[in-house]
Amino acid sequence: MNPPSEHSSNALDGSAAAGQFAEVFAVDVSTVTVTCGGCNAPAAFAEQHAFIAGPGTVIRCRGCDHIVARLVQTPDETWLELSGSASWRFPLTPPPS
Repeated sequence: MNPPSEHSSNALDGSAAAGQFAEVFAVDVSTVTVTCGGCNAPAAFAEQHAFIAGPGTVIRCRGCDHIVARLVQTPDETWLELSGSASWRFPLTPPPS
């Protein structure tokens, strides 16, 4: 595991970006398991580091700080880039309350 970078100090948890990603996927993504393409660590979307202050939203692995997803919304388009993730596992049933 790498030491936290300068990015980590500005990070929110993934829940901060879950609404934007839910608009694209049409489901709540906070419980989706995202596997990092850099270190191969799986973690819930809500546990990843989210950066929402830029022109788009960036999701980074909480373990190695690798970019796992980027989302940019313009008036005309939505751009979604997931090449930094190895997989996204969507539960078919909601988690128990």
